[in-house]
Amino acid sequence: MDSVSYKTISLNSDTVQKEWVLVDAADVPVGRLSTVLAMLLRGKHKPGFTTHVDCGDNVIVINAEKVAFTGDKWETKEYVRHTGYPGGQRFEKAGRLIKRKPTAVIENAVKGMLPRTRLGRHQFTNLKVYAGTEHPHEAQKPKVININDIK
Repeated sequence: MDSVSYKTISLNSDTVQKEWVLVDAADVPVGRLSTVLAMLLRGKHKPGFTTHVDCGDNVIVINAEKVAFTGDKWETKEYVRHTGYPGGQRFEKAGRLIKRKPTAVIENAVKGMLPRTRLGRHQFTNLKVYAGTEHPHEAQKPKVININDIK
């Protein structure tokens, strides 16, 4: 066997094959959903995954308002933000945040699982979250993925 018969595949922006993926978030726990979404956005499910290249897919999430939390996290989980002024730290419970802005729960969870770099911020822009079942990306012909089938 030739010792050079296997070549390491390293993708770049020209050779990446990006797809559009549709995920239904109804009755799926937030943590399990966000880990799969982060994996799809980074491209870790692809055999040619390259760490320094955006090789992930474009992900569309529908039914964001029907996402589930395990236990009593609707009443106990708090999201923290700061206004930028002294004493401007604000707390909001998950139950109230999902009523005010249904997409924010999924976006916060996925953003926390992506790298804190320029590439991570760029990969986050490939995530599109919608509260209902309608989305404006029908022209891209997204492939429907079941979260429970992905490990």
